[in-house]
Amino acid sequence: MLHTLTDFLDPVNPLVLSGDEGFKDAQLGKHITIYENDFPDLQDIDMVLVGCSENSGAGPALADEDAPDRIRKQFYALYHWHKNVRVADLGNIKKGASLNDRLAALRAVVKDLVQAGKKVIILGGTHDLALQQYKAYAELERVIEVVNIDSKIDLCWDSPLAADRFLMEMLTGQPNFVKHYNHIGFQSYLVHPDMLETIDKLRFDCFRLGTVREKMEEMEPVIRNTHLFSFDITAIQHANAPANHLTPNGFTGEEACMLMQYAGMSRNTSSIGIYGYLPSLDTHDLTAKQISQMLWYVMDGMYKGREEAGLHETEYFNEFKLAFSEMQATFLQSKKTGRWWMQMPDGKYIACSPNDYTIACANDIPERWMRAMERS
Repeated sequence: MLHTLTDFLDPVNPLVLSGDEGFKDAQLGKHITIYENDFPDLQDIDMVLVGCSENSGAGPALADEDAPDRIRKQFYALYHWHKNVRVADLGNIKKGASLNDRLAALRAVVKDLVQAGKKVIILGGTHDLALQQYKAYAELERVIEVVNIDSKIDLCWDSPLAADRFLMEMLTGQPNFVKHYNHIGFQSYLVHPDMLETIDKLRFDCFRLGTVREKMEEMEPVIRNTHLFSFDITAIQHANAPANHLTPNGFTGEEACMLMQYAGMSRNTSSIGIYGYLPSLDTHDLTAKQISQMLWYVMDGMYKGREEAGLHETEYFNEFKLAFSEMQATFLQSKKTGRWWMQMPDGKYIACSPNDYTIACANDIPERWMRAMERS
């Protein structure tokens, strides 16, 4: 199946990334399996990089085609700490004869890699490419949960720009395969109040930037449940990501890395898209460096996530049975990682936080429980 991917991909040019001097033995550039001449064997690969710098979704004037390579150059120069996380770089999606050709190629590549059980990282152009990321699952007829990290909510149905309205098709198109949608980090002054009402009517969840920053750890269970993870760099403070020209506010660089680490830890998360990077707006490559360190933390999360046992391995979990608001519930706490799960009335477990357990112990109903029941 995977050998057909060469039809859609341009190989990596390693000289563009390192110059003539090459990389040191301990740098990632020496350890990443690169599609340079021959397509690599992906059997033992865990994480796959794919670039797609299509920016037409934000208007025809944007033409930063070297965005993925600028990120690669910084990522390859980082030091390799996670020996058992194997990474391959498959280069960039070919331009094709038309925009539709390029979008179809991205869908095909993501679809095949997800189907093969790889964690796919898309080094993208504009955020509307997340729609193609979603359509890869739709073509597989997989029902998924989605996390989108963005300073605004791209539901402007009257905008001529695809990057401003792609969520309409993702969330309301038929047939639809989005079981649940979480929007993390929106900034209220950038979002029309009606958009939040629309999201709430669909029983989806939105988390305001200030609320998230107060309790970052509450986002770990949200991300642990997700399959498709999307990150727009406008969610990061301009000071930490100068290519964010929308707003000075947002997550710090460290907080962005923490969210990416959560996505790496999740066994469910099979595709991660990083969008909105325009090198022409970058200063001293600081945004490329920020994104490269976010990628490093995906690897760190994958390394940590491997410590986790399966829920069926009961000896690795503390079990707590309690009743709250006339309901019986079981909570599990991992002895290895400290993460929590709570059992729903249908017997299935969902990810939760220590705070959910504390609320239940006080004979109150955790909001995460109520929202899950509304969607069931």
